[in-house]
Amino acid sequence: MNIVVLIKQVPEIALIKVNEAENKIELPQGPGVVNPFDEYAVEEALRIKEKTSGKCIVMAMGRERTESALRECLALGADEAFLLTDEVFEGSDPQATGKILAAALKKLGEFDIILAGKQAIDSDSSQVPGAVAAILSLPQVMFVKKFEAVDKDKTVVFRMTEEGYDVIETRLPAVFSVVKEINEPRLPSLKGKMMAKKKEITRWSAADLGLDGSGIGQNSQTKTLKVAPPPARPQGEFIEGDSAEEIANNLFDKLREKQII
Repeated sequence: MNIVVLIKQVPEIALIKVNEAENKIELPQGPGVVNPFDEYAVEEALRIKEKTSGKCIVMAMGRERTESALRECLALGADEAFLLTDEVFEGSDPQATGKILAAALKKLGEFDIILAGKQAIDSDSSQVPGAVAAILSLPQVMFVKKFEAVDKDKTVVFRMTEEGYDVIETRLPAVFSVVKEINEPRLPSLKGKMMAKKKEITRWSAADLGLDGSGIGQNSQTKTLKVAPPPARPQGEFIEGDSAEEIANNLFDKLREKQII
């Protein structure tokens, strides 16, 4: 069974700056990290691989520095890694990213399960896995918290909802996004790190994927009109009193005054 994990290299959020004057987001120069939610997808892929004697493949779209994120996954036990990199891909919105990843999956050819984290912590769109499934005309189940059973042609999963979870059986191949409740990611071993340094990473460009730039990169359908930091949080207020009872009464009066209760 072949499991493909779609990962994203994201910047360290605390180091991101917003340049309102030039209407753009300035990203830190460092290599970044594997999107935290994708780490759970990689771990689940490795667990399925161990149960089914399959193959775990990781795939990412990005610049050359994205290689470091792929090697982190190889160190954990992934068998192969693919980097989709081309200047034409720069500026792709989630739908365009889905188009690029779908083209790469078509070129890859053989896969049974496609996994991804539920969202990326930089864009927070949660759109890419669904876009990939739609383009490839595959079943999709988002926000999976458990793989109950994995068979050759079908699988049963638990999908998180606001009220609890749904139990869903779907045919394979299919696309799944996972939540952090699904497992606890492992740490790489020293042997894994050494092996990851030696493994070859396959690189595919737009031409390799048969893409000409239409609908992707700067030609994406989504356009950014304005970039601004979130508004500053209002300053808090201390509720004082000579006793716990008086503080509670003062808090109650303040909440009623503001018509919160």
